[in-house]
Amino acid sequence: MWYRLFYLIGIFSVVAAGCLKSGSDRNAEKNSEDQGGAPPEITFEQVYYDFGSIKQGEKVSYSFQFENTGGSPLIIEDAYASCGCTVPEYDTTPIQPGKKGHIEVIFDSAGRRGNQYKTVILKTNSPDNKHRLTIKASVLMN
Repeated sequence: MWYRLFYLIGIFSVVAAGCLKSGSDRNAEKNSEDQGGAPPEITFEQVYYDFGSIKQGEKVSYSFQFENTGGSPLIIEDAYASCGCTVPEYDTTPIQPGKKGHIEVIFDSAGRRGNQYKTVILKTNSPDNKHRLTIKASVLMN
């Protein structure tokens, strides 16, 4: 009777340990196994951009450049902004190792004034799957 109880506890422990492994760890392992190499890694030229002073109502944009410095294809799974006035645009095709890409961030200053700091979060298939980009603008009243 006791051996059955210990047997069930042992099986439950193994199953539970497998279920606790995070999704990003599994994605990183899968990418490494599929490509036979290192996981993808996104390296930005810069993660902060200051537009300086702009007029209220003006739309401005900046293209954040990056490179896949890892060993397997990099996929941008999602990009979202901290505010509806900021829109990230990106390509969903995989970026091969050693290749470059960009994220276009568009800021609409309508209804804004003063110093504005906006953040864009990227979700990728890299081990550090969330990356933060920041823009700043000083919006002047007309």
